[in-house]
Amino acid sequence: MAVLAGIDEAGFGPLLGPLVVSSSAFRVGSKQLDADLWQLLRRSVGKTRKHLAGRLLIADSKKAYKRTEGLGHLERSVLAALACLGQAPSRAHDLLACLCPDCLPRLIEYPWYGDIQQRPLSTSQADLRIASKVLGDDMAASGATLLGLRCCCLDVAHYNTLVGLIKNKSQVLFVATTQLLQKVLDEFPDPEVCILVDRQGGRVRYRENLRRSFPEMDLRIVHESEERSAYELRSGTRRVELSFEVGADDRHLPVSLASMVSKYVRELLMDSMNDYFTRMSPALRPTAGYWTDGLRFLDELRTHVPQFEIDSHRLVRSR
Repeated sequence: MAVLAGIDEAGFGPLLGPLVVSSSAFRVGSKQLDADLWQLLRRSVGKTRKHLAGRLLIADSKKAYKRTEGLGHLERSVLAALACLGQAPSRAHDLLACLCPDCLPRLIEYPWYGDIQQRPLSTSQADLRIASKVLGDDMAASGATLLGLRCCCLDVAHYNTLVGLIKNKSQVLFVATTQLLQKVLDEFPDPEVCILVDRQGGRVRYRENLRRSFPEMDLRIVHESEERSAYELRSGTRRVELSFEVGADDRHLPVSLASMVSKYVRELLMDSMNDYFTRMSPALRPTAGYWTDGLRFLDELRTHVPQFEIDSHRLVRSR
């Protein structure tokens, strides 16, 4: 048996809201490391919205989520996966306690995240029980096991602090990714591990960063190109395959699931922030946080809520 994990982020580019990096980890047969998990789990999951017939949608979050439709597929799939792990969060706070407990002490310091303790998760419990059971049974029949879901939620103030220290936005993302890589290796000590990461920006070479992050392991470059950078890490009898791929969130189910976890957590926090500010003025339109729209939101906030003093360190990203 081997561990197959995926890592992806949501919110690297925006001006407002958190950067969230997440991982999903499965245990599969060694011969299944290169298998198409969508095909292997075809009775319980689908890759496209068409012909789902009650199955869970697991796809690149850009395809799974549309702001006009609400959290729908993101929420259903992430909560069903957590149910397979014996976790049943009913509020945003509970969800974060499952996925990223370290971020909670920071988030409660923000006035616009004050409702996460009570903010409900809205998926039908009956539907969730059925979907999670079908997924669990399908994995059991296929010889696969979901081991864990984790995320690293970088709220704006924490993100700005890290950027100030590291002086490089891309390196901040890599540090968060490395934390999740280390969690996978620490929590699941299998001798064979394969971790797939969606390519981060235009970076092609990761050797030096990996050497600094995992100095106790021997590192070998397997392949480096514009499309894929692959490495082998070894320590004793343990072998770790690590691959950074363009479009991995559309080609590998574990990366797609990580993408959906990241997007779900980010959008829950964006909804909380939008609700806080729009209660101040109905004329203030919600924002998705991306650069142009974020600037529009800040202009409207100054216009419609002039008494609010903008805390740039907590509200606006430095880069």
